[in-house]
Amino acid sequence: MGQITAKAEADLEAPSAEVYATIADYRQGHPNILPKEFYDLQVEQGSYGAGTIFRFKMRVLGGVQSFYQRVSEPEPGRVLIEQDIDSVQQVTTTFRVTPLEQGQKSHVEISTTMLPSPGLKGLVERILVPMINPRIYQKELTLLEGVAQSRSIHV
Repeated sequence: MGQITAKAEADLEAPSAEVYATIADYRQGHPNILPKEFYDLQVEQGSYGAGTIFRFKMRVLGGVQSFYQRVSEPEPGRVLIEQDIDSVQQVTTTFRVTPLEQGQKSHVEISTTMLPSPGLKGLVERILVPMINPRIYQKELTLLEGVAQSRSIHV
């Protein structure tokens, strides 16, 4: 069975530098962009960008899933990746920030790839993850826009 993919994207009315800084800041920024489905974010190492290690939980369809992830930045300021440390599902979420209008606005894409669980659970994941996660990511993009706008005013 192949990977499951889910993504959402939007053009945000916020400076790309502030958008990226908000995503990469796991103590002050990132917790404020998480919709209610994501909770209990705990930073274990680092706090900004590459090398940050954190845990969080996701509540969806009445169930709770725990994640333990490490952050990398293949393109600092543009691409940030959260990758599972110990899961067989190899959940990887990528944030891509593309500056628009000389960096005064941003195009942001949040995409996740994962391997399905075995059996019936995997079949359900194949159906539901591509339907549910993009809706959650749209909420996250809306929150991100507001937080990044606020950060840019206070800089």
